[in-house]
Amino acid sequence: MRLDIYRRAESDGKFSYLAVPEARNIPEEATNTDWEVEARAFEIDDNADQLPDYEIDNLTGQLAEKGYAMTALH
Repeated sequence: MRLDIYRRAESDGKFSYLAVPEARNIPEEATNTDWEVEARAFEIDDNADQLPDYEIDNLTGQLAEKGYAMTALH
């Protein structure tokens, strides 16, 4: 599977990440935030359920439910 990864700055120099299946637009409910492209066509295993480099857990569940996956809010 290929994902486009976006990031946005948070407090304390940290980032939140948004993963969207390749070539899909950022979902409407997430477009009100300033997302910057982090990676395009990021290749991951189809069975992967985490993106540790982007602190995204439950990847497949989030994609199935919302069409995108995000870093958990701290």
